[in-house]
Amino acid sequence: MTLAVLASRALSGLDAHAVRVETHLGPGLPSFNVVGLPDVEVRESRERVRAAIQNSGFEFPPGRITVNLSPADMPKESGRFDLPIALGLLLASGQLGASSGDGVPDARAPAPALADLVLAGELSLTGALVPVAAPLVIALSVAREAPGATLILPAGSAEQAAWVPGLRVLSARSLADVAAHAAGACRLPDAIPRPWPVAAPAPCLSDVRGQAGARRALEVAAAGGHSLLMIGPPGAGKSMLAARLPGLLPPLARSEALEAAALAALAGMPDALGEQPPFRAPHHSASVAALVGGGSRPRPGEISLAHRGVLFLDELPEFNRRTLEALREPLEAGRVVIARALHTAQFPARFQLVAAMNPCPCGWRGHPARACACTPDQVARYVGKISGPLLDRIDLHVSLPPSDPDWMSGPPGEPSGPVRERVADCRQRQMARQGKPNAALAGAELDEHCRMDGEARALLSQAMRRLAGSGRALHRALRVARSIADLDGEDILAARHVAQAVQYRRAGV
Repeated sequence: MTLAVLASRALSGLDAHAVRVETHLGPGLPSFNVVGLPDVEVRESRERVRAAIQNSGFEFPPGRITVNLSPADMPKESGRFDLPIALGLLLASGQLGASSGDGVPDARAPAPALADLVLAGELSLTGALVPVAAPLVIALSVAREAPGATLILPAGSAEQAAWVPGLRVLSARSLADVAAHAAGACRLPDAIPRPWPVAAPAPCLSDVRGQAGARRALEVAAAGGHSLLMIGPPGAGKSMLAARLPGLLPPLARSEALEAAALAALAGMPDALGEQPPFRAPHHSASVAALVGGGSRPRPGEISLAHRGVLFLDELPEFNRRTLEALREPLEAGRVVIARALHTAQFPARFQLVAAMNPCPCGWRGHPARACACTPDQVARYVGKISGPLLDRIDLHVSLPPSDPDWMSGPPGEPSGPVRERVADCRQRQMARQGKPNAALAGAELDEHCRMDGEARALLSQAMRRLAGSGRALHRALRVARSIADLDGEDILAARHVAQAVQYRRAGV
């Protein structure tokens, strides 16, 4: 009776939980069973493993084979368990293993070289290793939970996992290579990370001419990480302004870029890596699952793919109301939890929401040169598609006037570079003071970091009474005023900072 125990990982959201791959070889009629809540792909590994072992020059062991993927109550999916299962069979059958001292291989325990290894890889029938999905998720979890471990991955996946600092990643091309490494006959090479990609230049803010008020609101939103709603007629520049927000934000830190790339890999975009904050603009026909995430095997939605970046919802009232309401909790919590019968998956979703809409269905209400063809009931139904609680969670509301007919003859606007420098200085001030952007301040932190003079306090109190603002609206006005004051380099909120913040709450639909 022989037993081999190896380590692997199972994906659940943005986590890769530790899995013990226990392989037992005992007497009895030949059989091969995989237990521990395996999915179809894992159960099919029996045939892949059998052929891979034989085509790699080893003997497939006879007898009763039982593979247990522990813990048993955690769902296991994909073919990444092929490699540890195959290696466990070779260890359990005595074809690999540590010496017991009398020259006989001891198959009851893994070889010493495997004691701190984590293995993941799908096998082809020839014994070659096939790249696995989401290697960055596996590498980030191993580096966080087992910093002394070494990760073995197929060559294509190891290059991505090697981006994670402080983690040793070995690259393997076949089962035979891993077996030779386990036996001490040779050593697997360290994975060489792919070159860190250079971000493409972001669109420049100088392309937007005029709209000084909206440009100022965009700078305030970038400075404090605030959400923004732009209301204006067609052609006013709403989409152009939104597309230029990522170019005003500070570049992502290496850890943030890896986290964003890991989320993209879970959604089937393995090469989405860079220091520029992500920008996602789903179509208004997107479903709740597409926006928030979901599926029988939960995958991240658009709000998680926009993590650390910008989520742009153009034509906001055209989205399904149920879809929009699903944004309320992630906007507050910065994460989304997808519950299923057997498990839950959690994805981060700390994004900046930028939304745009017309003032009415036809778009021309209030336009000085175009007549609006909408009835009051049509306008009310259009605006009513956006609930009050959702509007309450958007920090800045900005009305854009129609574009100037002679805008081509006007001077270009201020480019993104100087604005980005001001935003970076403002973010540094916030991180030094409180360790987070102003949009994330809550509770007692607002009292501590949003101190006001007497005039500002009286103005805010009067404005909230007139606007019948909720406690949430009051807090959001304080956060915006804090960002405006930081742009001015002031520690105490003055009346002008509060007045501008309140004005952004008044530009309603």
